[in-house]
Amino acid sequence: MLQDQDRIFTNLYGMHDRTLAGAKARGHWDGTAKLIQEGRDKIIDTMKASGLRGRGGAGFPTGLKWSFMPKESDGRPAYLVINADESEPGTCKDREIMRHDPHTLIEGALIASFAMNAHTCYIYIRGEYIREREALQAAIDEAYDAGLLGKNAAGSGWDFDLFLHHGAGAYICGEETALLESLEGKKGMPRMKPPFPAGAGLYGCPTTVNNVESIAVVPTILRRGGEWFASFGRPNNAGTKLFGISGHVNNPCVVEEEMSISFEELIEKHCGGIRGGWDNLLAVIPGGSSVPCVRGENMRDAIMDFDYLRNDLGSGLGTAAVIVMDKQTDIVKAIWRLSKFYKHESCGQCTPCREGTGWMMRVMDRLVKGEAEIEEIDMLWDVTKQVEGHTICALGDAAAWPIQGLIRNFRDEIEDRIKANKTGRKSAIAAE
Repeated sequence: MLQDQDRIFTNLYGMHDRTLAGAKARGHWDGTAKLIQEGRDKIIDTMKASGLRGRGGAGFPTGLKWSFMPKESDGRPAYLVINADESEPGTCKDREIMRHDPHTLIEGALIASFAMNAHTCYIYIRGEYIREREALQAAIDEAYDAGLLGKNAAGSGWDFDLFLHHGAGAYICGEETALLESLEGKKGMPRMKPPFPAGAGLYGCPTTVNNVESIAVVPTILRRGGEWFASFGRPNNAGTKLFGISGHVNNPCVVEEEMSISFEELIEKHCGGIRGGWDNLLAVIPGGSSVPCVRGENMRDAIMDFDYLRNDLGSGLGTAAVIVMDKQTDIVKAIWRLSKFYKHESCGQCTPCREGTGWMMRVMDRLVKGEAEIEEIDMLWDVTKQVEGHTICALGDAAAWPIQGLIRNFRDEIEDRIKANKTGRKSAIAAE
């Protein structure tokens, strides 16, 4: 259980002042110049020692990612791009940072950009985040007025500019290379990799794309030391983490907890338990809509970190957007709704995804109504395997995995519905 003195986001619920004065009172922007003067290598080494893994879903080690940036410029500028396009269904953690604690992100952007030799940083914010954008822009303006951004930022001797760019509401722009395309004014369509952004990213220059939470925790890690951050969670799953718990719990919330907390403790301590009690738990999607669901009985003792959820439960921590479903949920219809979302958001560049997402949604449509044949379940599984891993970006995987999770865990539910429809027992079929 995380103690209050170890929380990084001390204004997560907006109870305190979110302005610069409020942020300084809570310990932000304290000795920023000194942190920067310790030099690039020291900052990156501390980030590596902290064990921080990217908080945007993939969980790639942050310090290692930064070290891919060229040490010496070949004449091209370097960029940091912060991915604030939080469009994964169920995910709403970065939103709280930008609304209530924006200075953690701004200070983190300055330090991280310096560590990667970048004088410019862009924050790409989701199109639907209107109020968040206003709060963040107000905080950026304050930081400029106070000399914390711009020439000789925060008295560090480093010139640094920070720009906020508003997306237009496309989920695909949360994928890092599609985000770069969109930032350049083109259609949000993922690029082939390699080249990776660290070699040729924004405008063909060395670029690192990081999630909001990954950057916002940086100043606190540097102030308190990599070992402090690494002391939370299991090895290789270090640090504190924002969990966004939604669905059928008594008290849905976003909370900062330590990594590797058990699912039961997370739900009991912060969410007041499962609606209708633990016996009423049907399924949990532990990391945002693109990871496979897990049966409720397997989830109770689960450890909430990258490795356990992937290796032991065949799912993933993703963005730690925990979606809880009780036994009143029509699980087939819930997963159908996700497949409809991915079909709608596919950019259409890769044939398996463009054709496959629509195909999967139409079969799911029939499964919801019980109008399919039993053989179609295996056929649907085969199609998910033809989409997964055969596209430029991970949207194909994101569309396939929820359906794979459904078939793996709730096949009996689908079969019962088909049989009930065949025998005319309409009562067993979910309400249309």
